[in-house]
Amino acid sequence: MGHSIGQGSFKRRGLMLILSSPSGAGKTSIAREILNRDPNLVMSISATTRSKRPSEVDGKDYYFIDKMDFEAKINNNSFIEYARVFDNYYGTPKEPVEKAILSGKDMLFDIDWQGTQQLVSKQNIGQDIVTIFILPPNISELGRRLKNREQDSLSVVEYRMSKVSDELSHYPEYQYVIVNNEIIDSVVQVEKILSAERCKIERQIGLHDFVQNLRGLS
Repeated sequence: MGHSIGQGSFKRRGLMLILSSPSGAGKTSIAREILNRDPNLVMSISATTRSKRPSEVDGKDYYFIDKMDFEAKINNNSFIEYARVFDNYYGTPKEPVEKAILSGKDMLFDIDWQGTQQLVSKQNIGQDIVTIFILPPNISELGRRLKNREQDSLSVVEYRMSKVSDELSHYPEYQYVIVNNEIIDSVVQVEKILSAERCKIERQIGLHDFVQNLRGLS
């Protein structure tokens, strides 16, 4: 899909927008709103071995697969990243990401710091990545949001809260940080970051030829 700059029109290479946060900080709500507002942004659907929550749909929220199938895909190099989180596997299928980036579509990733580290370390895709870490306004609000989700048992909520300090320590590994006081304000901040990153010179395919034409050299 093409992307227009000024009076010229030429193709743009897609980017990978990563949102990470501790559980309950609001990144999933932010991601859903951005997807509703931006037609060029598509969600990267992860595979997981955890149980499906009542509100989730297989193939839309996650690809729910068993541990044996997941480990077979690891051995087949079918993931661009994967991690074990809270005793379950999570991973990003490789094929749909590669297709989207080459076609100029941007992909949104709702993944944790472990998955982000793996993606950033890959030499062939590192330049396509934009990373944002979402912080809660305070710890008590984070706990309230987790309890109000009513998707996890109290023991799971307590376990997630016990991991928050470690998760928060990884914020310096990200390019941008947003404190999520209000969802809509955070969405606007993400949109501004996305808009600027889409204009970076290295993402523009055909830019050199366009400028050469402007200069009368082609």
